[in-house]
Amino acid sequence: MDLQTLWFAAVAVLWTGFLLLEGFDFGVAALLPVLSRGDAAQRRADKNLMLRTIGPVWDGNEVWLVTAVGAVFAAFPGWYATWLPAMYLPFVLLLLALIVRAVAFEWRHQRHDAAWDATWTRVITGGSVVAALAIGGALGATTLGLPIAADGTRVGGAFSWVGWPVALGAVAVLAYSLVHGAVFLALKTEGPVRERARAFALRWSPLAALPLLAWAGLVVLRSGGLVSTVLWLVAALAVVGTWTRLKVDREGQAFLGWALVLLASAAAVFGAGYPTVVASTVDPAFDVVVGGASVSDYTLTVMTWVAGVGLPVVLGYQAWTYWVFRKRLTAEPEHEAAHA
Repeated sequence: MDLQTLWFAAVAVLWTGFLLLEGFDFGVAALLPVLSRGDAAQRRADKNLMLRTIGPVWDGNEVWLVTAVGAVFAAFPGWYATWLPAMYLPFVLLLLALIVRAVAFEWRHQRHDAAWDATWTRVITGGSVVAALAIGGALGATTLGLPIAADGTRVGGAFSWVGWPVALGAVAVLAYSLVHGAVFLALKTEGPVRERARAFALRWSPLAALPLLAWAGLVVLRSGGLVSTVLWLVAALAVVGTWTRLKVDREGQAFLGWALVLLASAAAVFGAGYPTVVASTVDPAFDVVVGGASVSDYTLTVMTWVAGVGLPVVLGYQAWTYWVFRKRLTAEPEHEAAHA
């Protein structure tokens, strides 16, 4: 495998890792107003429980986004220079959503006041929904097509990127994240929240998988082969497997099954799309491809050595974090939650 292909695969893994790990963060936050029930005190306790499941990991999961964008910039500056300016508004919305979401996580517990708590909880939910839509739209556009000219610049005005590829990617990531968050909550909690989360995932998982399967299927039909077709079939079968595991209360197996839906779909998309990194809707001859977007082999060699040292460290501390906080959580009494 040449270095350009290796780094394309590395970028694909980083984006997939971000969607897999940050996806359940987005989903849990988006479900805060959906899965909390009862009077005001009980709803607040439910939301506290749900946020505690992602409290130790949400900021670490965002490292994958920084690394993914950094890898695109360092290894494929032609990809970066075409994709990010063409999708300027979605990426700005993504950054703003992540910033206000991070602030809300930190500020929510600074005052023990119901109105203050409710305000920052809504910000967490809103920021997560916007971030999921923005990153989904950006990834949908780069894999399904953007109006790109021969020189790699966007054709048209500031909103020429708006179209069905962006909409499909945005809906796919948000829908996947909602069920991903529900399955994660069913795996990580006890009591009524667990039951509601499992019921939500059981009801909506088949429908939520459709946009992601449609996205992957379109890319496979356009430029895929046997391997990408098999990967798409694996993703479709994993949806069925997830549903059957939820039906018999096997949340751990269901979580692995739903993760496989994303892993197989992403592998199908990136595998079928290779070597194209930004597809042009103006003319296929204007597609940005790996060979034309990459830096020199020398630079890729240096990056490979650096990644070989740094990546195991990142994976190690994230794995340790998940191991330490692996147990199920139960709701705290209101007076204890107020001091959490």
